[in-house]
Amino acid sequence: MTRSRRLATAATAVLALTLTLPLAGAASATTANSTASTASVSASAQLPRPTGPYAVGRDSLHLVDADRPDPWVPAAGARQLMVSMYYPARRGTAGPTAPYMTTEEARLLLELRAPDVTVPPEVISGVRTWSHPGARPLGGRFPLLVLSPGFTFPRATLTGLAEDLASRGYVVALVDHPYENAGTTLPDGTTLPCAICDKLPELGLRAVAESRAVDVSFVLDRLTGRHPAWRHARMIDPRRIGMAGHSIGGASAVATMAADSRVRAGANMDGTMFAPVPGNGLDGRPFLMFGAKDRTTDKTWNEGWAHLDGWKRWLTVEGADHGSFTDVPLLAELVGIPDTASLPFERGEALTRAYLAAFFDQQLKGIAQPLLDGPSPDNPEVSVRLP
Repeated sequence: MTRSRRLATAATAVLALTLTLPLAGAASATTANSTASTASVSASAQLPRPTGPYAVGRDSLHLVDADRPDPWVPAAGARQLMVSMYYPARRGTAGPTAPYMTTEEARLLLELRAPDVTVPPEVISGVRTWSHPGARPLGGRFPLLVLSPGFTFPRATLTGLAEDLASRGYVVALVDHPYENAGTTLPDGTTLPCAICDKLPELGLRAVAESRAVDVSFVLDRLTGRHPAWRHARMIDPRRIGMAGHSIGGASAVATMAADSRVRAGANMDGTMFAPVPGNGLDGRPFLMFGAKDRTTDKTWNEGWAHLDGWKRWLTVEGADHGSFTDVPLLAELVGIPDTASLPFERGEALTRAYLAAFFDQQLKGIAQPLLDGPSPDNPEVSVRLP
């Protein structure tokens, strides 16, 4: 068995997730037709257009925590993070759009998640985004949202959500957690591979979620401290900070809020709560649980719901699967892999954007959102559980 296959098989066995980029052997039936079928698709592949009124700028930050050795590869030295900063920008000041991910990140992602696929990695790395590096920022101060991706997946897989939130008036810090995903490219061109996909740490995925909480607190320090690492840090209102994550990133939102009171609201997108909600809750802070139908039988979600002590909602999306809250279904389409969800990618993306924005608009901007209080005729796929 190749190393790629061992990595993919181990990650799936541990997480028990069904993602739309399948594992070794799962794509065999479609590989023969994948190259031809993606040629026309990739020529115009792009993320859905952001729905907010603002253009979107993007910067990249390389942050180094000199006080903390890397938790997974101590020999690598200090913990390094890559963060994509998305922000509301002035229209008419932008140039070319930002790359989706590097070609090497795409190659490693395909090697890990779909090793039987033969399409070139440029099909993935070439997805068109809507954000513009160096765009002139909008004046004013905005809430800050931190986004954390799923285990084995790079931060790019939440780009569609990040761009949309920025277009609606948020600064978004989309964090890559190196050695936990297929690959993270540093500014010098080095791409760090996954170090724990085939062998999790001794304490399992709870250790990953809690390590990410430390990562996020460090990012907040560097964005809101006296000498911020980001040139547009003046845009951030440090009194209005939220966090959302997919999969293990959603569990990390719980762990972060339990450890860092600066995060005023959080959301978990279909992530098993490996880091549980504390028995005494989250000090009354609001939390959104947003997932596929099978989460209704997830013991960690039912226990988490019972322990949440502030404003809370549990949204269930009919027809969604684990990847429906991310860009992953689009990437699967590009390499010729059938989608396992009955919910189309564009619809899943639209629902994720609408409900995440509604939650943070209500909790961080004080704008009432009736969408969160019951069924919506416009969104029949979504059921709402109230306290």
